[in-house]
Amino acid sequence: MEDLLLSIINDYGYIGIFVLIALENIFPPIPSEVILTFGGFVTTNTPLSVVGVVISSTLGSVFGAVVLYGVGLLLDVERLEKIVDRWGKVLRLTRKDIYKADAWFDKYGPWTVFLCRFVPLIRSLISIPAGMSNMNFAAFLALTTLGTLIWNTVLILIGASVGDSWHSIVSYMDIYSNIVYVILAIVFVLVVIWYVRKVKRAK
Repeated sequence: MEDLLLSIINDYGYIGIFVLIALENIFPPIPSEVILTFGGFVTTNTPLSVVGVVISSTLGSVFGAVVLYGVGLLLDVERLEKIVDRWGKVLRLTRKDIYKADAWFDKYGPWTVFLCRFVPLIRSLISIPAGMSNMNFAAFLALTTLGTLIWNTVLILIGASVGDSWHSIVSYMDIYSNIVYVILAIVFVLVVIWYVRKVKRAK
């Protein structure tokens, strides 16, 4: 996978970076850390510039985020209500649960969209609930652009500064990602435990 990503960047430059980062947002398993740090590295020995790589990668990130935002729009509250009406007993969900989640995102959504751009995996998927809650598109676009611009710029500058040692940065980012995944797994387990206890109390 990594060799293929590097080959695409070498062969197609800015366009390759744009496409890869867009795909990384839509399919999170593609490692943006590799794309961005290598993108920074290639600015040291090719005509590509740091500014150009930052712009192309940020445009790709925003494009991918907008696609997932659109997916979220297709799964709006009304559609979720129909799903809950049909499968609510199986999923142990009610319309009230949907309204609570939607109200929470209306209140905290903007900050969540921005901050989650720095969290592996979640930085891509957060665009879906943003669309589901019909978050103001201009605000979504601005916060997504700002968050991804910061994330992309930092990794690209690091890749450019370390040169041939960019692989070591990817290793450190892997450690960061693994820590985040563990934290997310713990949070998920705690949420499940809380939900199960809530259901038992309701019974």
